[in-house]
Order: sequence, then C-alpha cells, then structure tokens
Amino acid sequence: MARVQDKVIISCAVTGSVHTPAMSPYLPLTPQQIAEQAIEAAEAGAAILHLHARDPADGRPSADPKVFDQFVPRIRAATDAVINITTGGSTRMTLEERLAYPLKLKPEMCSLNMGSMNFSIHPAARKIKEWRHDWEKPYVEGMEDLIFRNTFRDIKGILKMLGDECGTRFEFECYDVGHLYTLAHFLDEGLVRGPLFIQGIFGILGGIGPDPENLMFMKSTADRLFGDGYRFSLLGAGRHQMSLLTMGAVLGANVRVGLEDSLYLGKGQLAKSCAEQVRKIRRILEELSLEIATPDEARAMLALKGADQVAF
Repeated sequence: MARVQDKVIISCAVTGSVHTPAMSPYLPLTPQQIAEQAIEAAEAGAAILHLHARDPADGRPSADPKVFDQFVPRIRAATDAVINITTGGSTRMTLEERLAYPLKLKPEMCSLNMGSMNFSIHPAARKIKEWRHDWEKPYVEGMEDLIFRNTFRDIKGILKMLGDECGTRFEFECYDVGHLYTLAHFLDEGLVRGPLFIQGIFGILGGIGPDPENLMFMKSTADRLFGDGYRFSLLGAGRHQMSLLTMGAVLGANVRVGLEDSLYLGKGQLAKSCAEQVRKIRRILEELSLEIATPDEARAMLALKGADQVAF
C-alpha cells in the first residue's frame, strides 16, 4: 500500500516552455513577471515553485543562466518555498543547455522527465488567429516533428551529476506508465532513493490521457512498484487541471497547478495569474477537509537537503 497522505503539497509551475505569448496575455515572460507570479503563488499556498526561464525580449524559452539569475535569487529572497529548477527546458534544447543552470545552483529539487517521448501541442496552432512574435507559429507547429530526448544514459547522468554530486532530489515527471517502470529500474540500480516524488502528468499529446481510469491505473501501478516509498502528485494539462487534481487529492495525491500546465481558471476563463489557480485548488482541497503543507513540511515529507544547502 502507498503511504497515507497527511498534508497536500501544492506545486506551482509558473511559466514552462510550451505555451507562447499569443496564447494568453497573462503568461509570465519577463524575469520580473516570473518573479512576481512565483512569489504571489507561494503566498497563496504553493510549497514548491517549478521554474523555467524565458527570453525577456520575445518570451521564447531560454536556458541562459543569466536570465535565470534575474529572477531566481529574487524569489529565494522573498519566499521560503522550495525552488525546483527544470532539467527539461524545451524540446529544442540540448542536454548541456538544460543542465547549465541546475548544475550552477545545486537546488533542493529539479524536475526530471523519465524518458524520451513525442511531446506536442501542435494542434493548438489552429486556434491562434494572431501571433505576437515571428517565432511562435513555427515553434508550436514544429512540435509535430520533434522528440523530447531523455535516454537511459541521459537520465543516469542527471541522477549522478545532480543527485549524487549536488544532493538535489527530483520531481520525477512520468507521462505514461512506462515511465514508472523506468523509475523502478533506476531504483533497483541504486541510483535513486526514497521517498520518491512522482509527478503523474496527464493530457499531454504523446503521453497518457486525462481519463480518470488512467489516474487510477498510474497510481495503482506506482503503489505496486514503490509501496510506501513514494509521494504521488499529479497535474492535468489544460481543461483537465482542476477536475483531475480534485480526484487525485481524494485518492491521497499531491497536486500541481500553474500557467505552464493550464492557461485557464475555468471554462473559457483565462487565469490572470498562477496564484489564482493556487487559490482555487487550495479552496477545493480545504473544502475536502485536506490540509495544505507548508514549504518546511514539504521539505520534511520529501527529505530535501534544505534551503541552506544550495549554491544561491
């Protein structure tokens, strides 16, 4: 059996690398916007902040440590939330680019995609009537012919460089049931240790669908593979965000929101900030008599090294 859930960890993925400026005027793009939305999300109840960077000039995804440095220290100074830096970046970045900032920062937590996969939102391009920047349309349409790469060797290298050498722990992003078995392989190899923080991702084209049956299947598979040695969290992409998270929370899961995962607060209603989504899911959880974990409680639940052990 999986461990009994005591409090719910809310993660917030602030901007990501999938959505583009034309899709929402509220998507944070500049370092100032990313910092402001991250800090507000933490104040609203997010214990973990999952961070990507954007080029301040036009909002395209960036792996430049100099851009990260314009907002990460500010967030660190203003909140005690766990800083979670992406190692996924985008499908167009090399592994070296994706790891440049995490290796510099040695954060408490990084995301880690558990496999190579088709990852796309290219059908969304049909809905956009006006693009704000020249890069956006080819970027979105081009996803149809791109693969996100994380081979077994890539994952092994990340685990050694960040996990063994930096003491960083991971948000293991699992987009399909096979990713759970990949994680189990690395556990058997002694390259990861519990408690594992597994982020089930539902509704991305190329990954498992957002059906409730799939949530049950992913969780029961994780229970079988990891027993009480893991914490389960989930996100529902796009319109599936709140309904799937509510179901997951009832089953004992932690939750992730943010404009990386969905641009909406409700049907046809764009979220004006990540904090709006945090406040909404927090209200739902508290109505279900579930308690929200503080950042320090999340650190204890996930056995993180602590904010005083990072390089920033």
